[in-house]
Order: sequence, then C-alpha cells, then structure tokens
Amino acid sequence: MRCAVISRAGQVLANGYLMLHREEDGELRLDLRTDGGRLLQGGLIGDDGDMTAASQALFRQFFEVWGMSDVTLNVTIR
Repeated sequence: MRCAVISRAGQVLANGYLMLHREEDGELRLDLRTDGGRLLQGGLIGDDGDMTAASQALFRQFFEVWGMSDVTLNVTIR
C-alpha cells in the first residue's frame, strides 16, 4: 500500500510503501520502505491478524527517525 508520513504541521516527511515482511521463523512484520530506500521495521503481527502492536512499534520508529510523535500515516490503495 502506498503511504505518506505527515507531520502535525502538514509537512510530508516521507512517501513509501507499507509492506509485510516474513521473518525467518515465519512470523509477519509490518514495515515501511520509503521512496528514499530507508526501511523502518514495525512490530510483529499477532497470530489473529491484529496489527495494533505492529503499528505501535512502527510509529515508535517514526519518532526515532523524525523526532516527532504526532504524525499521521496517510494510506492510498490503488
């Protein structure tokens, strides 16, 4: 899925793709690959498909990279 990470002020911090990455042990991880080539790893997706913890871990990565906790992830499905 195509997405944009947007600051509270409306500035686009990055464009990229949300993707599922299969770990060696078979578990799925929610990641974001930016158009600039950076890979931000989110958390593992629950066995029941719940992505809450995975997305929270991804947003923690946003804070690590951009130093902002109040960002929006705008997803476009084409």
